[in-house]
Formats: sequence, C-alpha cells, structure tokens
Amino acid sequence: MARAWRRGELAHRFDTAMPDRPARPALPELLPPNQMPRRGKGGSERGRIALLHALAHIEFVAIDLAFDMAGRFGGAFPRGFTDDWISVGADEAMHFALLDRRLKSLGSHYGAMPAHDGLWESATATAHDPLARLAVVPMVLEARGLVVTPETIARFKSAQYDTSARILSRIFTDEIRHVRAGTIWFEFACAAKGFSAESHWRSLVSRYFRGLIKPPFNDSARDSAGLTREYYQELAPV
Repeated sequence: MARAWRRGELAHRFDTAMPDRPARPALPELLPPNQMPRRGKGGSERGRIALLHALAHIEFVAIDLAFDMAGRFGGAFPRGFTDDWISVGADEAMHFALLDRRLKSLGSHYGAMPAHDGLWESATATAHDPLARLAVVPMVLEARGLVVTPETIARFKSAQYDTSARILSRIFTDEIRHVRAGTIWFEFACAAKGFSAESHWRSLVSRYFRGLIKPPFNDSARDSAGLTREYYQELAPV
C-alpha cells in the first residue's frame, strides 16, 4: 500500500468510514492486560522470546494505528499528513516482519503466545478527535519507547542476543521520527485552532490517557523528536 501511495496509484480521498476495529488474525489470543501471564524481565531464553513476542504485537498493532490515523483523519489535514502516517505504517510493518523473523529463528512465531488488547483502547477513545489521537498515540505511547527500547537493547546485549539488539536499535531510530511526526502535526493543528500546544496536550492526555506520565523520559531523544520538557514535565508525578 505504501508503495502504491508513493507512486500515485491511490486517490487522496476519504469517503469511506474507517472500521471501529481492524481485522485481526485468529492468533494471538487477545486478553485484557490484567489477565496476561507474567513473562518476567527477559532473564531466561523463554523470557526473552516472550519479550520479543510482546514487542512484535506492539508493532503489529502500530501498523493498524498508523493506517487508522491516515484513513480516519487524513481528510482534515494537508496531503503531507497522509504521506507521513502511511510512511509510519510501512515502518511498523517492517519492524513487525523483523521481529517475527527473529521469533521464527528462535523456534517461535507471532501468535504462539497470548497478547494484550489494551493498545487499541487508545484508538477507540480518540476516534473522534485527531488532536487527541496525536497527543496520546505518538506523543505518549510511542514516546514511551524512547525510554523502554534502549533499556531492552542493553538487556539483550548483556545476554548476547545481538541480533535482537540490532533490530531494536533500528526500531529506536524510527521511533524518534514517528514521535516527531506526531508532534509536528499536533503543533500544526493547534496553531490552526489558536491553541497553546503544550497546555492543550496536557489537557488531552489528562482526559484520554489511562495512566501516568512518569520519568525517566530520555530527554535527549524526546528533544530530537520535538517533544520538549514544556509538554510533559508538569504531568510527571513528583
């Protein structure tokens, strides 16, 4: 789809309603987050495979989130918005393919374990408002990866899981770009409406994000993505 879009083979038209939920494969079994089996911190071979499976699931849902962003809200923005989110979706598909290939090399595969169904809740809660979607999905959920991913890379390296660490290093580089896309379009929309981007972001996150914005933050990576401390410092618990 991304290739067809770049070649001009798809119309920039938004006359079909997006589904409430994307189609899903039969596996993995999707469970509420509080019913997921504990996987530990990846200290064993089994734990590392479970961690890779969880990461593959995040990337799989991220494909849906990116294309839903383009399809649901693209008509309200300049064409560059759709360009960016289709590109993000293509990145997420590549990330998923790398992780699934890694799982198969370790004797597993995506769908071999249950996965939690909490990620799509954010899409459902923000389906009516592109600013809320941008505030929560790229600027909170994906921004979390700017802290979690380097920590996971370090754990994989210490366990001599070098292939997995290289995959996550590639994902981390792309995550910065994805958060930047979210921040740029959020600020564009806020400027068009006369909103203060930082204060409006805090208001939307308080309303639509079920959780805490808590340190550590990896300020340098967030700064590279344009998500400066003025956004999130006031929400962090003391």
